[in-house]
Amino acid sequence: MSLVRGFEFRRTFDILTLLKEHFPPKPDMLAIRCKGQWVKYSIDDYDRISNSVARGLLASGFKAGTKIISITPNRPEWNFLDMGTALAHMIYIPVYPTLSNDDCRFIFNHSDCEAIFIGSENIYNRVLPVIKEMDHPVRIYMLDDCDDKPCMRDIIALGDREKEKWEPVIEDNKKNIGENDWVTMIYTSGTTGTPKGVMLSHRNLLFDSLGHAEKNCRGWEHKAFSFLPLCHIYERTMNYDYQELGVSLYYGEGLTTLASDMQSCHPDMFCAVPRVLELVYRKFNDAGRKLKGVKHLIYAKAWRFANSYDNQNKSKYYQRKRNLYDKLVYRQWRAQFGGHEIIVVSGGSSIRENIVRTFNAAKLNIFEGYGMTESSPVIAVNSPMEGINVFGTNGKVMYGTEVKFLQDDGTFSKYGPGEILSKGPHIMLGYYKNPEATAEAVDKDGFLHTGDIGYLKDGLYLKITDRKKEIFKLTIGKYVAPQVIETKLNESPFISSSFVFGSEHKFASAIIVPNFDEVKRWCAVKGIIYTNDKEMTGNQNVINKIHSEVAKVNETLAPHECIRKERLSADEWTSADDLLSQTLKLKRKKLDEKYRTIIDEIYQNE
Repeated sequence: MSLVRGFEFRRTFDILTLLKEHFPPKPDMLAIRCKGQWVKYSIDDYDRISNSVARGLLASGFKAGTKIISITPNRPEWNFLDMGTALAHMIYIPVYPTLSNDDCRFIFNHSDCEAIFIGSENIYNRVLPVIKEMDHPVRIYMLDDCDDKPCMRDIIALGDREKEKWEPVIEDNKKNIGENDWVTMIYTSGTTGTPKGVMLSHRNLLFDSLGHAEKNCRGWEHKAFSFLPLCHIYERTMNYDYQELGVSLYYGEGLTTLASDMQSCHPDMFCAVPRVLELVYRKFNDAGRKLKGVKHLIYAKAWRFANSYDNQNKSKYYQRKRNLYDKLVYRQWRAQFGGHEIIVVSGGSSIRENIVRTFNAAKLNIFEGYGMTESSPVIAVNSPMEGINVFGTNGKVMYGTEVKFLQDDGTFSKYGPGEILSKGPHIMLGYYKNPEATAEAVDKDGFLHTGDIGYLKDGLYLKITDRKKEIFKLTIGKYVAPQVIETKLNESPFISSSFVFGSEHKFASAIIVPNFDEVKRWCAVKGIIYTNDKEMTGNQNVINKIHSEVAKVNETLAPHECIRKERLSADEWTSADDLLSQTLKLKRKKLDEKYRTIIDEIYQNE
């Protein structure tokens, strides 16, 4: 693997050598905003601190192969730990700071970790009772400087004091650690049950990150803003992608300050999951609805143009029209992200095509990709470098990655449709302590069975149609793909979220969370008194309105797919309530449990 000519690139920590030897000095390789000010770390700082962490861990008595957990929001210390554990030949296990106590308890015990680095006092107070109940002892370190607890500052200082003793060990590691050595473990989000520890090697991570870095057209002079959790493999390998290209990494103060953080650092790219982009899309739509007169008419025209934007139309008239709307409307959207023309990489789940068109019209260029933790993660992605962005698809399969499609009859297809199978250097080492699940996921020929259904559009571009494990069968013998229907339902401005179900029943039904802001506006126009969200889910006028929105979707579906009954809910589905995964996917089993009484009522007279 090589990105820079003449540079052998085999382990994740080789990124540090790459940055030092093949890029000019850079004062802001890593940066984080604290109390409104950007704290910056140069390339030299990054290399020096990472090596100090590696020495400090060894000097603290941790051995090669030790499992080290971090539980923190994104910050430069995450990178120092990532590189430091790799240099010390240890296993880095980043954990979501928003996980439930039950998930934390499972991961802390199952991983056999010996140290946990914690990102804030709030997280410490929340997980300390879990740590006290662990089945084995563990050492706790704070990432923030503190005097009353061990902290990362102490590890760095120890590594500096004992540099002469441990530097030869680090140098031996640099020579002897192999590309196929285990370097990290990522726990899956648990949408289908207990989280599984995915073991990944240096080669897994670098094959994938270098593969999509070759498709990236940003470089040393650019900045990337990182807000998706780095404990997710998608954001993590994009983090490597940025570093491999010399792109500066900027971290914000928190989710509540994203807009001001981006407006302050003026990024050139970032990653997002569809749910985040859907919320921004609704915000743009709402902004136009508040305008009056000529401004409203102009915004409405710009909105319609964006929603149907055709990036293949290169005519001068079409481009002049886009430029006009850009001056009048779209540049205001970009200003909310810092003002630059931006590359937005979207992954984690499918995104509605009209959202991709809208953002791209405004030069907030969404490039959709596809993958999973077990494939490190990217299997296919659209390419900014090649100028290839086929809306509604996940782009071309990555170079060196093999894909085929498993049919229901057990045969294989080159182009699909069918379950997507993938093989190559990106496929995981296996699930930790779970050889049965590993054998189920990766067949004897080395193909990962993704569980996703798709095909190659035009024989080139991967398109995902549904999740195999989520497709359910009705008692009439027909199959229903709920994600497809939910995506269509959620396109309605009156619907915020939906959950489609009906396995082993005659027909499909749905729980729907209305978009209450839109419902309020509609009620005001109709002269309907709005009390509160919960009460309005029982208001017959609102029920009828949502039913009419469902009916519109039903017109686009096959008869057996139609939603025959729906019920409204005022609940907000979040990862904190364990109804969504950390990447904001529906946890169907949890939703089924939460709404079991309503579901039973729907089907009681079936």
